Amino acid sequence: MQKTILALALAAGFAAPAFAEDAPAGPHTFTANAGVVTDYVFRGISQSQHQPALQGGFDYSHSSGLYAGVWGSTIEWVNRKTWVYQKDNHVELDLYGGYKGAVGDFTYDVGAIRYFYPGSFNTAAGVTANTTEAYVAGGWKWISLKYSRAISQSFIGWGNTTSGTKSRGSDYLDLTATYPVDETLNLIAHVGHQNVKNNSYANYTDWKLGVTKDLGFGIVGLSYTDTNARYKSGMVDFADYGSAYNWSGKDVSKGVIAASFVKNFNF
Repeated sequence: MQKTILALALAAGFAAPAFAEDAPAGPHTFTANAGVVTDYVFRGISQSQHQPALQGGFDYSHSSGLYAGVWGSTIEWVNRKTWVYQKDNHVELDLYGGYKGAVGDFTYDVGAIRYFYPGSFNTAAGVTANTTEAYVAGGWKWISLKYSRAISQSFIGWGNTTSGTKSRGSDYLDLTATYPVDETLNLIAHVGHQNVKNNSYANYTDWKLGVTKDLGFGIVGLSYTDTNARYKSGMVDFADYGSAYNWSGKDVSKGVIAASFVKNFNF
């Protein structure tokens, strides 16, 4: 699942160094990023089962507004002990592209993303964790609103293949404020709601408060994330309401404090 809200804020919150006056910027821009997080949290859910994760990616953008990129992270949920989607998987790869622009203080972004989990597909699971989402976003100054909708047959392995259990059409609404205190310091506040179609017990709301600081040699971040998706002690996966995010005996929806370090590269 592409960069967490914190990682997105890191990438968007700091502009690349200006080109020298005698070297005008061309239409093509290539950037890369590499980093580490103490807990990879996406939409309020830990993808690394509260373990550290290595992350990095490459991005291309054109002056017309077109962009594309790839991003990856180590994970620990697709191949968890109690339910396996892709065997021998410990990596997530995100492929994305779209078009974005601005009109005054207003910004817009339309695109699609593929969440890919390499590994042999487990036919017993019925569905794959691999997911494709389309998204549209709008922003004003430091506030953004984004809507994402699953257009693949299933969303992150939820549901099954029959018409009444497919999770195609699951959606997520994301409201984020990234307030620049100064040129190096950002304050972040976020609230989102995940709807998993035909699997209402998996629906939840998540929220986050965080801060990022550009130290020159890299960007550090600290955030607190929580959800209202509560795990009930003693339950197993999918056994009852409240256990949807009990993965291998761990409550991956609980509140966590996570730190991060990201280094951006411009080419």
